[in-house]
Amino acid sequence: MPNRIMPSLLSADFANLQTSIETIPSADALHVDVMDYHFVPNLTIGLPVLESLRKITDKLLDLHLMIEDPDRWAPTYAEQGAESVTFHVEAAHAPIRLARELRARGARAGMALKPATPIEPYAELLPELDMVLIMTVEPGFGGQRFLDLCLPKIERTRALLDATGGDIWLQVDGGVSVETIERCAAAGADSFVAGSAVFGADDPDAMVNALRQMADASS
Repeated sequence: MPNRIMPSLLSADFANLQTSIETIPSADALHVDVMDYHFVPNLTIGLPVLESLRKITDKLLDLHLMIEDPDRWAPTYAEQGAESVTFHVEAAHAPIRLARELRARGARAGMALKPATPIEPYAELLPELDMVLIMTVEPGFGGQRFLDLCLPKIERTRALLDATGGDIWLQVDGGVSVETIERCAAAGADSFVAGSAVFGADDPDAMVNALRQMADASS
């Protein structure tokens, strides 16, 4: 399966998002972190910015909702043009219903798990999803150090996803860089969110391609 590099706009220049996006034409998608200062102790962008992003790019918009009430808000992000919407299972009240609502609105349905949240209790839910996101840092802030303890969970998740027989992406987010992406790919991830590693590079697009090549060589 192809490996996808999805730069996180959390590490981009918020005053010049369009310029930042134009520096990464090789990106497979744009990862957009939405935080509400309740589920995580940070506040970022919301629906108005998503609407503006949709007007300036045709790249897949991969929304990661770190918010307290995804059951209420996630479908609206799908309606406003996000092709992929990921909610945290720790915050969702009815994850199966929510995943079906997202798909009904034409979006890919993703489910995210914090580092300490096990995947096994949600094994029967996986066929309802298009992507599982394993957080490899505590959600809320960019630039954190990768947690190696999450690698076994990536491997277990890969095995569960393969057992479904479906095409369900396995995404990792947090500390993804040239130092860590090979381990993530070897563990079974195929979609990689990289923020500071990309936008902190002298040539962001060259870094996107370098990360993809490293993932390809290890998967």
